[in-house]
Amino acid sequence: MIIIHATFHVNPAKEAEFVNELAPLVSASQAEEGNIAYDLHKSVAKENVYTMVEVWRDQEAVGLHNSSEHFQAFVAKAKDYLTAPLDVQAFEGQPLNA
Repeated sequence: MIIIHATFHVNPAKEAEFVNELAPLVSASQAEEGNIAYDLHKSVAKENVYTMVEVWRDQEAVGLHNSSEHFQAFVAKAKDYLTAPLDVQAFEGQPLNA
């Protein structure tokens, strides 16, 4: 299982537009084969900071997502909304048996 945290520092003047642009990406990504979760979270501690938390079945699913039309369309526009470089961290994990 691959877990990705993508942190966005969003220009406050473009925050509503940013969230609006992300809606189709989230919807299409959640429908992808190999997607377990794809959720946008807004920080309660930091103004205009969002984190996309993604969980994928495997690296192949991540690769297919990264080459998808909806992902590439958002990536092409993302820089217009950000005040800092996108911070992406990827983790390999397994569910815990509690």
